[in-house]
Amino acid sequence: MRDLAPRLLEWQAAGARCALASVVAVRGSAPLRPGAALCVHEDGTALGSVSGGCVEGSVYDLAREVLDSGEARCVSFGYADDDAFAVGLMCGGEIDVLVQAVDDATARVLGAAALAAAARRPVVVARVLPGPDAGTGCVAVWRDGHLGSTGDPALDLAVLADARRMLDRDGTVVRTYQAGASRTYDAGVSRSREAGVPSGSRAPRVLFEAWVPSPRLLVFGANAHAAAVSRIGALLGYHVTVCDARATFTTPERFPDADEVVVDWPHRYLAATETDRRTVVCVMTHDPKFDVPVLAEALGRPLAYVGALGSRRVQARRREDLVAAGVSPDALARLHAPLGLDLGASTPEETAVAFAAELIAVRSGRTAHPLSLLDGPIHPTATKERPGAAEARCAAGTDPVRGRATAALRAH
Repeated sequence: MRDLAPRLLEWQAAGARCALASVVAVRGSAPLRPGAALCVHEDGTALGSVSGGCVEGSVYDLAREVLDSGEARCVSFGYADDDAFAVGLMCGGEIDVLVQAVDDATARVLGAAALAAAARRPVVVARVLPGPDAGTGCVAVWRDGHLGSTGDPALDLAVLADARRMLDRDGTVVRTYQAGASRTYDAGVSRSREAGVPSGSRAPRVLFEAWVPSPRLLVFGANAHAAAVSRIGALLGYHVTVCDARATFTTPERFPDADEVVVDWPHRYLAATETDRRTVVCVMTHDPKFDVPVLAEALGRPLAYVGALGSRRVQARRREDLVAAGVSPDALARLHAPLGLDLGASTPEETAVAFAAELIAVRSGRTAHPLSLLDGPIHPTATKERPGAAEARCAAGTDPVRGRATAALRAH
């Protein structure tokens, strides 16, 4: 929903009625994860997706019905192989979708959340799901405040406390609150076709969506490869910064996909920049006076990925220079250089694709083998690694992408 919120708010501000459909739970294999959203304008315009196409038409029709009735709905869609005309997910999974009309109160809350997200402030949006005695309350929560209400002061206290615990992590979850507003975790909403609160239950359920700031991609070096990497980084949802000390080449016009274009010495900029375990660093220069200092700085930090462009000869010399600069063997083992998977890339655009493929594989801990040669689930499991797990695998030589490269070298 986060990406669609600005457009949805434009519709609402123009006086148009619109409905919002959100995936609140996924069981088994499904094309999109919790948090995926579809917005429907009263004129029939639709933005976003909840299923990649399988049940899009039915959710769209349901959104039109909700616009007419004003009554929020929560409905399950699953695989129905016993009826060729039934609506279901062909991948065999099941999703629960919340559909609600966007009223003025909800729009104000989403507007506040969108402003916080645009300022790179963590924010959590909490929405009460339909059920007996449940309203359509909506709350946006950030570190030093909140806006909105669930409609129940006691429930507000519990929701605010839970939302603040989610401010440091991305994700979507449904929580069920028992009598006295003490929470218990819900393993997933009802599997019934109409996925409301089970019959006889009065426990309110709340959908939490954490909108943490986009992870950062820091691209050092102002050249064609950097432009291609910044383009694909933006496509993957990163907040992209391009930095180079050469003002002539480091201009917004040359890097239209970057969120920031900075003229500074790379190592000096990185030393003054806040990073975290999701931050990605790509060094696209071939000049030791630029790349060695910035790589030494990057490898001293717990980042998600540090990569560098260059030939085998350049990488060998660069590693010698980094060792001379005091970089430890463990830190050096985290360097992805040459960056990217072995795809046969030659152009800047192909190199960017190879980089993105390696980045996704490292981030998710997957093998990067062709899916056609593998068994097991296609999509990553919902279980998240502890912070720094990917870095630990790299340092230990057990990273799946690096492990294959090491095995290949040993085979020769």
